[in-house]
Amino acid sequence: MQMATQAQSEIDLTGCASTPALSSPPIRELPRSSPKQKKKLTRRTDREYSQITRRSFQAAFLLLNVWIGGLFYFWVRQFEPGGAATSWQRPAGVEGWLPIAGLMNLRYFVLSHRTPEIHPAAMFLLIAFLAMAFLFRKAFCSWLCPVGTISEYLWRAGLKIFRRNLHLPRGVDFVLRGLKYLLLGFFVWAVASMAADEVSAFMSSPYGIIADVRMLNFFRNLGQTAAIVLGVLVVASIFIQNFWCRYLCPYGALLGIVSLASPARIRRNVETCIDCDKCAKACPSALPVDKLITIKSAECTGCLECVAVCPAQDTLNLALPQIAGQRGRGGVRQARRIPVWAMAAGIAALFFGIVGFAKTSGHWESAVPRAVYQQLIPHADEVTHAMPGESE
Repeated sequence: MQMATQAQSEIDLTGCASTPALSSPPIRELPRSSPKQKKKLTRRTDREYSQITRRSFQAAFLLLNVWIGGLFYFWVRQFEPGGAATSWQRPAGVEGWLPIAGLMNLRYFVLSHRTPEIHPAAMFLLIAFLAMAFLFRKAFCSWLCPVGTISEYLWRAGLKIFRRNLHLPRGVDFVLRGLKYLLLGFFVWAVASMAADEVSAFMSSPYGIIADVRMLNFFRNLGQTAAIVLGVLVVASIFIQNFWCRYLCPYGALLGIVSLASPARIRRNVETCIDCDKCAKACPSALPVDKLITIKSAECTGCLECVAVCPAQDTLNLALPQIAGQRGRGGVRQARRIPVWAMAAGIAALFFGIVGFAKTSGHWESAVPRAVYQQLIPHADEVTHAMPGESE
């Protein structure tokens, strides 16, 4: 009896142990996906000076605006009670802060083929910045714009203090980015609805003539609500990269749309790219540079931050389309790279060339007699908005 039980136990144990092997197919080791083979890095040998050049332009243009703003302040002050007379002339460059006036005057010029007499500098500066957007992406935003410069240094300060910047969820970011295009659409619709004579009447009205003075007074006599809004924008810019430029600036939206037609784009050579994703992390516009071959987005400002951090030779550049049949090293197709010096020279040439043309042709200064300024400036805050089609 004992021997039978022992034999039965041995049979059961043997059966249990062998059952899986008999009832299941042999276990095969799944093939392991081989890790992505790293490409050999051919380190850059060229000197990287794009950011030094760009920040030099930013500093120079910021100082230029401070100087123009100071001249304008003292010029306005002489017409106000208690102001001392001065021989200084009104600096027409202040009209760069009147983008709506520039847009209206550009429409007037297109419709009438005549240069506007009031705030013509606003139109010529707008043309210069549009030309830059067509040739060098939104270079005005990242190379020249004083607001863009201040915004950039605010988020860099936030990064240094808090060790990071905030990134909004993709859906929220997408919706907020649409705000600046809505603002642009409103302004374009308002201007496009005006005929040439309406634009001329508006710009020649007391409100249009001293629009720049009213802008100055807005900042000089900042109200509580405006101060709170400005403070919120400053704080938001510390934590979120280029908050104003990215979400709210209609001027940047216009330049971005024009830049879509630009033949110059950031281009990535997949043959030499080592997929380190440093370019994507450096992009202030949060573009997936490391996943794309050509950056076509209207959000690209041509800041060249991605190009500056790329460690691989001939991999990431601002470049023109590749010429048919053109081959680079090893037979690899390469786009025609735009050197940093050429971009800097092009930006400077457009700015000084168009401004110089306006000055030498006599279309830079507003044709407003001094007596008119003497009459209007002391009562600038009392001037009402002249609606299109209304008679004065």
